[in-house]
Amino acid sequence: MDVLDGVLVFKCLLVGDLGTGKTTFVKRLLTGEFEKKYVSTSEVGVYPLKFHTTRGVIQFDVWDAAVEEPFGDLRERSYIHGQCAVIMFDVTSADTYKNVPDWYQDVVEICDDIPIVLCGNKVDMTNVNEKVKSMVFQKKNLQYYEISAKSQYNYEKPFLWMARKLIGDPNLEFVEMPAPTPPCIKMHPEWIKWINQFEIEMAEKIKLPDEDEEDEL
Repeated sequence: MDVLDGVLVFKCLLVGDLGTGKTTFVKRLLTGEFEKKYVSTSEVGVYPLKFHTTRGVIQFDVWDAAVEEPFGDLRERSYIHGQCAVIMFDVTSADTYKNVPDWYQDVVEICDDIPIVLCGNKVDMTNVNEKVKSMVFQKKNLQYYEISAKSQYNYEKPFLWMARKLIGDPNLEFVEMPAPTPPCIKMHPEWIKWINQFEIEMAEKIKLPDEDEEDEL
């Protein structure tokens, strides 16, 4: 936990399979807008979500991590110092649910015993897989919510539950939701450093042609 200008700041990880609506969900909270077009996340965006509560102002810096190679190693590094996490799956896709245990293990191996919320997104869809919808991944310290980024159904509950756990107050309530702000993504300085180092390492692995080879081209 950090304190910036009197605001408690927690690092929150947002993980799950591609296409489960992670980025749409956090942008919905941040700006109030719903992104209809799917755009794959190829880097880590850090989204500051500020909530006014009965215990003061709390900010979650939500790290929406890339899940595709070659950023896999960097994604793991982004888990470091994570204080809570949201694992998201798509209730219309059984495959995304089957991968939840892998995401859970991925997080706890680095972050140990932190508050984790499992979210089944897209419950507004007409093709909801009832078998998936009825399942709950039972693990210690794991809370489950069905949500809809599109309709905003239960969209604040994951953060309310995590705030109560992190503050240690089961009666904490939100008195004001995040105010819509212009769309933005800020890159954390540590993340920029990791990316730069990764690019250097990749460049060192690329074999450049010898001078003789260049003459033959």
